[in-house]
Amino acid sequence: MIAVGEILVDLVSTRPGSFLEASAFEKCFGGAPMNTLVGVSRLGVSTGAIAAVGSDPFGVFLVGELERNGVDVSHVKVKRHKRTTIAFVTNDSRSGDRTFLFYRKPWTGETADSELEPSDVDPAYLAEASFLHVSGFALSQNPCSEAVFEAIKDAKKSGVKVSFDPTLRTDVWDSMATLRRTYSRALKLSDVAMFSKDEAEYILGTNEAEEAARRALKYGIEIVGIKLGAEGSLAMSKDGKVVQTPAFKVNVVDTTGAGDGWNAGLLVGLCKGWNLEECVTVANAIGALAVTKRGAITALPCEEELNAFLKRTRIHIRV
Repeated sequence: MIAVGEILVDLVSTRPGSFLEASAFEKCFGGAPMNTLVGVSRLGVSTGAIAAVGSDPFGVFLVGELERNGVDVSHVKVKRHKRTTIAFVTNDSRSGDRTFLFYRKPWTGETADSELEPSDVDPAYLAEASFLHVSGFALSQNPCSEAVFEAIKDAKKSGVKVSFDPTLRTDVWDSMATLRRTYSRALKLSDVAMFSKDEAEYILGTNEAEEAARRALKYGIEIVGIKLGAEGSLAMSKDGKVVQTPAFKVNVVDTTGAGDGWNAGLLVGLCKGWNLEECVTVANAIGALAVTKRGAITALPCEEELNAFLKRTRIHIRV
């Protein structure tokens, strides 16, 4: 599997509360498609990244984390004279839900993740993948948006499936009209799409999970996932099969990366040919484990850890 899009440093507050209350931040790996990629790699699926980092210590850190997690970095570009993108993150003291503050266009000058260019995309590299995973966040600024759509076009030509995560962050877009138009274009090119409940309501116009999934399928998508947080998740396939499963109960520390972990579980299952119920159950398990530590990828499990968790919760699936 290959992912294309944003890669950045999350500076996560070491204590719950607002930005005004925060006094210290921990450096963590970030960027939705790359978080998902790490989750997939830890479960034994071959992975590669197409992304851009700055020529700074943060860029070195990000590339090193990808390598440490077994992700091929041969197509990660270092943009000279650019800084790596940063996001500050705080978590609500009760729910663990996070708030982001991005240092990136349109709020700052050009940073590396949005400087990925169409010429950075190698069609031959993409043709080796089973899935191309993309993020809506990466579509918010050019030239990265052009690069992502170039990757999607090349993937489709080679018969590679495209999975889409909206990663809805309205404050990194220049206009909401452009956001909606761009998301519609991406969905029409996608084989799999995963939405949070809030994303489904914003993009699909309903907070009712089954109806949201039905509306998404009208774009021509084959499988739709709706992540419902503490309520679990729902998935629907184009043949009308619906699977809804409850969430696992865990101690919530930081919800950053929970959705990315869920995506990883679904995509690993699809790569391994599991049925939809198995895919969604494992996705829920990874999403649950992801929130138990600070940082998006810190608690994403390896095969042994995930199998142990499934066994403890009496789920008879082995990854």
